[in-house]
Amino acid sequence: MTAAPLHLAGERLMLDPAGVLVWPAARLLAVADLHLEKGSAQAARGMLLPPYDSRATLDRLAPLLRRWSPEMVLALGDSFHDKDGPARLGAGEAARIAAIAAAHRLVWIAGNHDPAPPAGLPGEAMEAFTAGPFTFRHEPGAPGPGRGSGGAIEIFGHLHPKAVLASRGGSLRRACFVADTRRVLLPAFGAYTGGLAVTDPAIAGLFRPGARVFLLGQERLFSFPLPARRPA
Repeated sequence: MTAAPLHLAGERLMLDPAGVLVWPAARLLAVADLHLEKGSAQAARGMLLPPYDSRATLDRLAPLLRRWSPEMVLALGDSFHDKDGPARLGAGEAARIAAIAAAHRLVWIAGNHDPAPPAGLPGEAMEAFTAGPFTFRHEPGAPGPGRGSGGAIEIFGHLHPKAVLASRGGSLRRACFVADTRRVLLPAFGAYTGGLAVTDPAIAGLFRPGARVFLLGQERLFSFPLPARRPA
């Protein structure tokens, strides 16, 4: 896989085609919207889905942790689909999370689906994490006053961005990153996560002219300008 570099405020970030963001200088990996145990949450509501989404999501995450070998793993909110998700987690999946926390500094950022720390699981809980020019959080807030100031650039998830890339064989709709000089939006990583078009005002309205989309591919990212937003 070939990651795409993103240079912001004198720092180099790497956007991985699998859907995680890495800050090599800080040895930090950020992943958004795991939505673990969504399958079991839906089953409780009568929507029967294969109950393997947590396993599949952790299976996708494991090789990325080996590849990038981060010191810190930031889970940017909605790591569980609801507050009771940690209690429904299988023993095998709980052990895998414990192993991640033993090998890395694991930080749970509060999300709207999981505002409280995951009970019974290791790791630190925070509302947001700031380092250098970046603030990592779940939902977009107000960026700082300018480039280079502490935490002025925000990195977040929550919106599950997806975009369409036209090709000779038709069109390709995939999850994506969206970035400008003030904000970076991560794709949802979980196995059972839907998506919102990047042209929706909820996404497009956050970004300045010149923002770019980085569509996830099998081995690389496909970058193009953020399309004009559609009417609300």
